This record gives sequence, C-alpha cells and structure tokens, in this order.
Amino acid sequence: MHQGFLSTRQRRLAWLGFLLAAVQAPVSARLVDDSSWLFSLCVALMVATVIIADDSARRRPANASSE
Repeated sequence: MHQGFLSTRQRRLAWLGFLLAAVQAPVSARLVDDSSWLFSLCVALMVATVIIADDSARRRPANASSE
C-alpha cells in the first residue's frame, strides 16, 4: 500500500477540522439569520474531499503507477 500525501498528524487535524466545521454549520444556521453558515458547509466539504483523496492514495496498490 502507498503512503497518502497527508502525514498522520495532518490527517488527524483534517478530521478534527471536518468535524468542527460540520458541527458548526447547523449550529450557526440555527442561531444566525443570514446564510453565512454555508461557508462552514463548503469548508467541511472541501476538507472531506482532501480526506477522501488521501484515503484513495493510501488504498492504491504499491505496484500501481501514478498516471
């Protein structure tokens, strides 16, 4: 298996950032009248995309070439 592009520490921080942004979005949607909560949702989705990309890099077989 390949090593992902995130270190273990970066991966943990990415998960923490994802969870914080994902929890903050509905809380701010409830408490704030404007649509600024959508920014938290977008950040959570971007961090989730990075985590998924790192997962796929980690699961790639060692003999697979990067094309």
